Amino acid sequence: MLTKRIIVAAMIMKIVVISLLSAVIASAQGAHSDQGGHILALDNSCNRALETKDTKALDLLLADTFVSVDIDGSMETKRQFMADIKSPSYQPSQALTEQSTVEVYGDSGVVVGVFRTKGVEKGKKYVRRERFVDTWVKINGTWKCVAAITVLMPAKQSSD
Repeated sequence: MLTKRIIVAAMIMKIVVISLLSAVIASAQGAHSDQGGHILALDNSCNRALETKDTKALDLLLADTFVSVDIDGSMETKRQFMADIKSPSYQPSQALTEQSTVEVYGDSGVVVGVFRTKGVEKGKKYVRRERFVDTWVKINGTWKCVAAITVLMPAKQSSD
């Protein structure tokens, strides 16, 4: 009789432990997707700030240690990047994220996507599609973009 009670108690404990673990895992997954959605929203805000030349917003979104690797392989610090955005020769008319995904790794997030831009730079019109990788890190409780890499996607060739 005592053995039966011990077995029943052990089974109940096992069920309780499994239920608690399931709840913890579900909660962690929910927090993960919430953080991912937040990072994607911040990344889209960055793109809108680029389109409108909103350097105040960019200053808040980019870490002081931010680095950008551009389509030509050049690298810029935050200060250099912001100076290029402020430049009168940079005249974007469109900056649109066509697609993006995010993976969250604790206090870091990586956004990968395709970005389409139109505008005038140094007097020349351009239309570009770029693949990008943006890395976000939670610094003192606030998400900041610490690195951005863009690669030019060649125009699709027609098969005439």
